[in-house]
Amino acid sequence: MSKRLATLAGVILTLTGQAAAENAPGVTDAQILIGQTMPYSGPASAYAAVGKAEIAYFQMINDQGGINGRKVRILSRDDGYSPPRTVEQIRRLVEEDRVAFVFSSLGTGPNVAIRKYLNSKGIPQLFVASGADMWGDYQHYPWTIGMLPSYRVEARIYAHYIDRNVPDAKVAFLYQHDDAGRDSQSGLHQAWDPNYAKHVIQELSYEVTAPTVESEIVTLHASGANVLFVAATPKFAAQAIRKVAELGWHPTFFVNYPSSSVAAVLKPAGFENAKGLMTAQYSKDPTDPRWSDDAGMKQWRAFMNKYLPAAQQTDSNYIAGYQYAETLAKVLRQCGNDLSRANIMRQAANIHDLSEDVLLPGIVINTSPTNFHPVRQMQLTRFDGKSWVLFGDVIAAK
Repeated sequence: MSKRLATLAGVILTLTGQAAAENAPGVTDAQILIGQTMPYSGPASAYAAVGKAEIAYFQMINDQGGINGRKVRILSRDDGYSPPRTVEQIRRLVEEDRVAFVFSSLGTGPNVAIRKYLNSKGIPQLFVASGADMWGDYQHYPWTIGMLPSYRVEARIYAHYIDRNVPDAKVAFLYQHDDAGRDSQSGLHQAWDPNYAKHVIQELSYEVTAPTVESEIVTLHASGANVLFVAATPKFAAQAIRKVAELGWHPTFFVNYPSSSVAAVLKPAGFENAKGLMTAQYSKDPTDPRWSDDAGMKQWRAFMNKYLPAAQQTDSNYIAGYQYAETLAKVLRQCGNDLSRANIMRQAANIHDLSEDVLLPGIVINTSPTNFHPVRQMQLTRFDGKSWVLFGDVIAAK
């Protein structure tokens, strides 16, 4: 048997539970120690709310007695959304802090930088906080599983809406120059090839280190486009919304769902400027009045009031962090007392029709050994100047 086949056989043997394994480092009779990186500083710091919500969620779980008798502790390190810093921090978490696994580290570039390292060591990289399509590659990276809907699927949803609702559409497209942005671009290509150039009359990319995207918006406006899709992080999405309004441009306007937070994006951009903006969602938005009496959102608000009382409850990033943590809690409960890395990974790939407090009705989480995309459904929504308003049906990924 070749060395490569022997290695692959060993991975399969471990993941199918045919080889006994000890509990992971970081697991004791009293504690499960988890590592992650978050952009608490830098150009994507608006996403820091995700990490704060996850830490607070497990504080709540620990106050309730933990999971199967163990307290869950997250070591959350700042990487500034910089892949070299992510590598440094993850190595520290694995080799010095001895965490059991990595959970919900944020960002496409940062997670790409650590994926090979974690897979080479058989360390689960669970529920990556990025919608890049690559997190579903169970064949080449069996220790890495995504969380968010694929950016490619999201882009195809917008293309489908444009085809049905915008006659003679001329699309301008702004995206971040990384794998996340290119996934959105790929989704549009999948929807419109071989006539992509007839639909997208101009596209521009920007670097995450850029100070602003205002010049790009000016150029896209000059193209004569009547549709605009911005696939960006919150800072740049807010800039784009503001600049579009300053130019007196009124395109059919989409922004990617990771940059749809009312508090982190729309408020800085100006609510009036964001009126009519569209995105797709898979979780309940805290500004939508339809959820005022919803049992799941009442649970979330009670959690926020107790554990994050100073946080802005209009920031959907706190919803995201709560949802990711709720999913991980389900996995850890399924593990029982077998907290080996192999079983943790196996249970992460064994979630069936999980509905959660903050997911939209009709949207459930499913994983399997051949499905590493837990969320595969979304629904379109439009900002009315005060809150996001859902419309249409839940759309499943194809």
